[in-house]
Order: sequence, then structure tokens, then C-alpha cells
Amino acid sequence: MQLTNRNLVFFLAFFLSISASFAQQAPVFTYYTNTYTFSNPGYAGMGEGICLNGIVRQQWSGFEDGEGENVAPENFLVTADMPVRWLRGGVGLSIIQDKLGFENNIGVNLGYSYHADLGGGRLGIGTAVNLLNRSMDFGKFIPQNEGDPILVSGEQTDMLFDMNFGLFWQVDNLYYIGFSATSLFETKGKALGSTAESSASFIGDRTFYLVAGYEFPIPGKPAYELHPAISVQNNGVKTQIDVTAKMLYNNKFWGGVNYRLQESIGIMAGVYIKDIRIGYAYDINTLGLSVVPGTHEISIGYCFKLQPDRSARIYRNTRYL
Repeated sequence: MQLTNRNLVFFLAFFLSISASFAQQAPVFTYYTNTYTFSNPGYAGMGEGICLNGIVRQQWSGFEDGEGENVAPENFLVTADMPVRWLRGGVGLSIIQDKLGFENNIGVNLGYSYHADLGGGRLGIGTAVNLLNRSMDFGKFIPQNEGDPILVSGEQTDMLFDMNFGLFWQVDNLYYIGFSATSLFETKGKALGSTAESSASFIGDRTFYLVAGYEFPIPGKPAYELHPAISVQNNGVKTQIDVTAKMLYNNKFWGGVNYRLQESIGIMAGVYIKDIRIGYAYDINTLGLSVVPGTHEISIGYCFKLQPDRSARIYRNTRYL
């Protein structure tokens, strides 16, 4: 599908005239159960070892504007977390690149989670430093009126500093629930223009997350387990709800479906190859727009333990599926 630059600029000018700021909507993932280190600092170190995860998401793959420019959203996320005994908790790191049209954002989160025993499980209470470099190339837009003072010109960039907070409670191999908030202070960046008419600025987007998941063995079929999960994401303007059901077979293969309310249906499949987890998802839009392409997402993860098993149970966690 193609969208003209003129339409994009019209929308941009309208948006600037109302708020004079650029807020960023947090990215969404079909494999959101693999992104908790990014969205919830309380989750850091809740596993039994060092866990590395990576996700590549190409939304509306092939979406172009009238000039042939690729304006489809793209997300690249890498996370790592591990428990640290002497800190009585764990640490986590995430790096994300979020591209949307002529906008490119690179974020780094570094967090700590304190762990406490609670109700037969563990509660992680975490906070993270949030650094976000935001940039947009306004020079690629074609304005309807040249020299319009309300439009920012050239490539603009700014660094925003903020904080995240999260709570994550889990009972190993049974269920979990988490609540978190990112970009708590909604930090506002410097003015992007030198005049009052073009004094827009980048701003962080405070986002709240509520997630939960459960591991349900199928009665009479020990090789099968059903793993339902839900994610609710809200930035004060829009609420995004994802509901997922995945079936795990023989602790090696899985398939499932994700429904993103009023947006898409995702088909998911994956496999463990030794200790490496590989998953793929394809999202089909339910917007009623046949010209909007589908979305591809690949998730890869690897975990290795730092300590022996604390019980005879097999270590597996829904967040790693």
C-alpha cells in the first residue's frame, strides 16, 4: 500500500498545531511474553539463570508512501536478565530500535529488581533507568505550503531521560501477574524549532502494562500443556489488549493464536533446538482494510542456569515460550 507524503504532512501539521509535541506510542509485540525485561523491571532475574531474548518485528511489511519510501513500522528488541544473589534480586538490560516512517527511536533500559517471597511465590519490585534517543527526518516530508512556519525542518534529534517501575509476582511453573509503568515522568525534550510557531518537542509516552499468564496441563495428556496469557497496555489515550493461547507439546514444540483487540489475529509456532527457542508469528489485520499487508515477527531466546535445580521439576517458564 502507498500513502502520499502530502497526507502525512497534513496530519503532522494538524497534530503540531494541537499539542506542539511528539509523543511516542510504545511498540506492541505478538510475542509480548518474551518482552517483560523491556516492559517490566520487576521481572529482571526472576528466572534461574542468564536469559537472552531477541525479537524482530516488521509490521505491515512492504507498506510504502507515494515516493516509494518504506514507512512500515519496524521494531528490533534485545533483552538480557539474570539473578544476582548478593543483590537479593536481579538485573536486566534491554535495547530497542523503533522505526516508524521517517522517525527512528533507540532506547536503552537498565534496571534492578528486588525479590521477596510472597504467597508461595516470588515478588519482584523493580525500577529502571530509561534512555531514549528520538530522531525524525522532517526533510523527507513534502509540505503543501513551502516555508510554513509551523513545520519543523531538517533532521531533528533529542535524548530523553526517564524512569520505569514494575511489580512482577510469579509461582514457578504455575502462573504469574505483573504491573508496570514506563516513562513515568513523560520527559519533554528541547524545542525542535527556533520560532514560537515551530517550538514543538519530543516527549516520552507514559505507558502502563498489566500482564498475566498460566500453565495448564491437559488432563490425561501429559505431553500437552496449554499456556494462556493476556496483556493490557494503556498510554492514557489508547488501550491495547492482547489475548494469547499457546499449546506446548512434549516440552519442545508449540503453536498458538494471539488476538489483538480490533487490530489483528496472529498465528504462532515455535520449537526448541537444544537450549535455543525459536518462534515465528504472522499477524493478519482485522481492520477491514484489505490493502494493509501482514506483519512478520521472529523471536529467539536462550537461557542457561547459574545454579542447580532447586527441585526435581523441569525448569520451564511461560515467558520463555
